[in-house]
Amino acid sequence: MHRAKLAVAALALAATAGGVTSAAAFGTTADQKADGVIVVAGNTCTWTNARTSANPPSALTVDRTSINRPGGNLACDGGITATLNNNPAFTFDDAGATARTDLIDITGQQSFISCRYKAANITWDRDGTSRKYVNRAFTATKASGSFLCPGSVTTAAGGASMLFH
Repeated sequence: MHRAKLAVAALALAATAGGVTSAAAFGTTADQKADGVIVVAGNTCTWTNARTSANPPSALTVDRTSINRPGGNLACDGGITATLNNNPAFTFDDAGATARTDLIDITGQQSFISCRYKAANITWDRDGTSRKYVNRAFTATKASGSFLCPGSVTTAAGGASMLFH
């Protein structure tokens, strides 16, 4: 149970994302921020107002220090803590209504068990004309951690979203 929850926390952060406010339509002023939420196996991780280096459709990075505590407000239920280890880069294809993340590197911890996972080349589909993007299925591979950590964890399509505003 703890192993599954920890993997879920790591995977949750790996998704780096989720719309918890209404998305900005094309052509509106944006504030270079992103909100996130993901639900995996009944566990939810959320944050708001993460800083980004630009506004979509320009290529951008998401600042991990504005997600991770103490500078950010990342919170997970189920007694899990999570930390983003990199600043994920996003590129956008407006004509194709997609976005791509280069790499997500995250660590999840519950009690004394810590698991680090990496997922590369995650594809996201835009929700209508908004700047909300919903993930396609992806698998994060264990990079380090306890022998109790699964070798990989998968997020189903639609299990995460990214809202740029």
